Amino acid sequence: MILLTIQMKVLSEKRKELSQAIASLMGSIRKAKGCRRSDFWQRVEDDNEFSLVEEWDTWGDLLHYLKSERFRVFLGAMTLLREPYEMKFHTVFQPPGTDGVRGFSKSSQFPKRTFRNFESKEGF
Repeated sequence: MILLTIQMKVLSEKRKELSQAIASLMGSIRKAKGCRRSDFWQRVEDDNEFSLVEEWDTWGDLLHYLKSERFRVFLGAMTLLREPYEMKFHTVFQPPGTDGVRGFSKSSQFPKRTFRNFESKEGF
């Protein structure tokens, strides 16, 4: 599995526009071949910081998505940021026999930060 994380810091006056643009893409991203999960999060401590976290079955599926029209639309929304976004790729390994293990997390992707799921937040 491949994990894609994109962290964004938006201009305050462009926060609603960025949120709406990315939220409008979420449905089609989630339906893309190989996409296991795609979540758009807003940092609780800073309303102008967002993260997009996606899980992909294979590198091939992810590369196909990165060449897609929907990703080009996403990149167009990046013009609303106050600084360049940070994109990271991670290969995730799940040891055999750990499918049923719950509540175990050795590390956090976002240390010392708290995020809320954008889709569950009402109003901006």
